[in-house]
Amino acid sequence: MMDDAFDLTEDYTPPPPPVGMDPPWLTGLNPEQRQAVTITEGPLLVLSGAGTGKTRVLTTRLTHIIASRLAQPWRVLAVTFTNRAAREMRERVSGLIGPAADAVWLGTFHALALRMLRKHADKVGLQSGFSILDSDDQNRVLKALMEEAGVDVKKWPVVMVMGVIQRWKDRGWTPDQVPGQETGGEIAGGRLLELYRAYQARLLALNACDFGDLLLHVLVILRDHVEVLAAYQDQFRYILVDEYQDTNTAQYLWLRLLARGHRNICCVGDDDQSIYSWRGAEVGNILRFEHDFPGAQVVRLERNYRSTPTILGAASALIRNNTGRLGKDLRAAGATEDGDPIRVYGVWDGPAEARHVVEQMESLHRRGERLASMAVLVRAGFQTREFEERLITTGTPYRMVGGLRFYERQEIRDAMAYLRLIEQPADDLAFERIINLPKRGLGDAALQTIHLSSRALGCPLLQAARSVLETDELKPKPRAALRGFVEAIDEWAALREQMDPSELAATVLDGSGYLEMWKKDKSPEAPGRVENLQEFIRGLEDYDSLMDFLEHVSLVMENDSKAESGDAVTLMTLHAAKGLEFDTVFLPGWEEEVFPNRRALDEGGVSALEEERRLAYVGLTRARKRVFITHASQRRIFRDWVMCVPSRFIGEVPEEFKEEDSDVGLMGGGRGQREPWSSWDGAGADSGWGQRKQAFREKEGLTWQVAARDSAGGFSVGDRVFHQKFGHGRVCAVDGNKLEVDFDKAGRKKVIDSFVSAEP
Repeated sequence: MMDDAFDLTEDYTPPPPPVGMDPPWLTGLNPEQRQAVTITEGPLLVLSGAGTGKTRVLTTRLTHIIASRLAQPWRVLAVTFTNRAAREMRERVSGLIGPAADAVWLGTFHALALRMLRKHADKVGLQSGFSILDSDDQNRVLKALMEEAGVDVKKWPVVMVMGVIQRWKDRGWTPDQVPGQETGGEIAGGRLLELYRAYQARLLALNACDFGDLLLHVLVILRDHVEVLAAYQDQFRYILVDEYQDTNTAQYLWLRLLARGHRNICCVGDDDQSIYSWRGAEVGNILRFEHDFPGAQVVRLERNYRSTPTILGAASALIRNNTGRLGKDLRAAGATEDGDPIRVYGVWDGPAEARHVVEQMESLHRRGERLASMAVLVRAGFQTREFEERLITTGTPYRMVGGLRFYERQEIRDAMAYLRLIEQPADDLAFERIINLPKRGLGDAALQTIHLSSRALGCPLLQAARSVLETDELKPKPRAALRGFVEAIDEWAALREQMDPSELAATVLDGSGYLEMWKKDKSPEAPGRVENLQEFIRGLEDYDSLMDFLEHVSLVMENDSKAESGDAVTLMTLHAAKGLEFDTVFLPGWEEEVFPNRRALDEGGVSALEEERRLAYVGLTRARKRVFITHASQRRIFRDWVMCVPSRFIGEVPEEFKEEDSDVGLMGGGRGQREPWSSWDGAGADSGWGQRKQAFREKEGLTWQVAARDSAGGFSVGDRVFHQKFGHGRVCAVDGNKLEVDFDKAGRKKVIDSFVSAEP
């Protein structure tokens, strides 16, 4: 079972330190860190809070085991979650003990499982030279199987079906082990388990596996072949695991099997930073460690070397509201001053929030703070747009971490292509991008016919498409689809002078079916894409014409390419921020429905709320010196004005740790809070959201009453209304959901009724 790549002699490790002297690697450890390093026998759980030196403990423990000759390097298994963490750990250990570090089985779960699977591939029907399919190849294999089985891939998208299969693999379930109550119900016409079985058989026929199979196949081998399990249990005298709170069920089962040998397993993690349930992480794995390994010792690392006492006090008080945790309280190591209070600021709306945040950045920068020491951490990707716009407007360099810039995202590029073609009919690239998006039955053959016509006539593709419609070159069905597309583009182009850009974009994305396509998509990223499209529509409100907006985006994209290096603000989601730290952290959007996220709560209930609170804890503990929290009184989401209530998480931060202020006037209610227009989402007083709004009015003593629309959802001639861009006005004509309004200052405009509210 040993690895022939290394010299496996007893003299391979460095000599131990002189008797009676502490080895150099233990120098500088605090008492709890020292315990975590030197308790080497038996199961050990190290609860390592944010900024408490987790990486140092892991690398020092690994060094201690090898340099003290408790085990040869190849008899130590060290598991991380990222290749970067594995490289960093190996480099640190190499610096302390030299080349012995190269013999340690150190890597990610999947890298180590792959190493095992290469040796024992035949035991699961694979040959040693098997290939690993990427996501595109996986989906192509599954799509072919679904079509063979007669499953409608439009009704049941391949990515959705694949997502369920991969979740089964994350739980360690082969097709024969999926419980009856988990077989997917009506998904894929009730044939989901059958497809899983066929998919696995097809991979074996291809001598291939996917990423999820790496652990799943090894689990099968360890369960079914006791001699292999016994050999690995004997080999790995010590097991070290990083970020244990992020393990999924398959990883947990793999570790538990291997640790049954010597039981010398040390898991390092923080139950308060378990924020990845959406990708299979099970916080319960760390919570039940003492049950899984009777007699386990627990060491709590609570001395924080990163943040001020104020930040740590706020974070600890916040997270104590969770019940599903083992419990610990962070305290600042060696701090002599409490530090700045958490600054909580209420603003009127999203643009005001972006202005406030960037103003604070500029103020800090003028006082000598580097932009690179600041970060804006948002709950959801759609929130970045307003900050990107403001940073670009003010010329403040920024970098996006862990995701694409707003206008680079696929769904935004698609939406932009629709608007580009409407504004500029000769834009062939835009035409090609959206001609079959969403799918209209206009595939490669139809596009080739249009291209041939374009070359023959020497005209743009949209004009060529009109010519093709006058011929019989396309079959009736695609010809009808093309006619519908061309007529829609012409109709939307005619509306440019009647609608403002935001209303036009909403009409296009609705009428094209593009927004609905993403709403129906079952992939994990689809809800985020819908939110981004809604924010895209909202963003167009700031422009007088479509051309102005398109020119603006072109300049934004050009400026973006120049802002990636040097001193720049970091912009990212809270999920992507874990493991990072900054002097100053801005936490915008701390409102109910936004954070905690309504969709997460609807899907996960109490457990989701606790994970949202852990996200808030992660956000606070990224800061070394100062934290700015902002919340808006109202937000425009798609076509709706949404009333915002400050997040419950703000209230869970004790008064002694925060300082609250607001630029929003009082309206007979709580300090700094003001009710915006309404959500205008059709929610009446008997709906859940309507009840919450009414309860908020009663609680805060607000007297601002919102005028109701009539039951048809429209307005009558003579009604006074308010439009966010054009201000106050009176309805002078009604045509379905379209209104003609004589605005007090902007004059007569045509608007969609969902863009206005009844004047209070």
